[in-house]
Amino acid sequence: MKQITVPAQIECANDVFVFIKEEMSSAGMDAKTQNSVRIAVEEIFVNIASYAYPAEVGDVTVSITTAADKCIVKFEDSGTPYDPLDESDPDTELSLDERDIGGLGIFMTKELMDNVEYRYEDGQNILIISKIS
Repeated sequence: MKQITVPAQIECANDVFVFIKEEMSSAGMDAKTQNSVRIAVEEIFVNIASYAYPAEVGDVTVSITTAADKCIVKFEDSGTPYDPLDESDPDTELSLDERDIGGLGIFMTKELMDNVEYRYEDGQNILIISKIS
């Protein structure tokens, strides 16, 4: 497992994306799996950067475990406790004007990944996504 810790700020997103891409490429993951993981990582990181620390800037640690056929990414932050899996999936049958704002990022993540789990432990939000190619 490798990890990177960065401030939970949008401008740090590229550092995380480069880190994830390098690890997946080194493991020999296929392009389709890499693309799915990258989309999910972007959605999750942006949500953490946007909402985890409303009053101050905190850190987020992103860990990755890879093999040619499997990728597990873990996000840890000490921001506001929030389980995104508790939210209802958006009604994708409604038009954009009829839908409530929000929820599409975690919905996409759940659709793209084989497993998504959340827990709050020792003052940390922990979100783990996994994809098997």
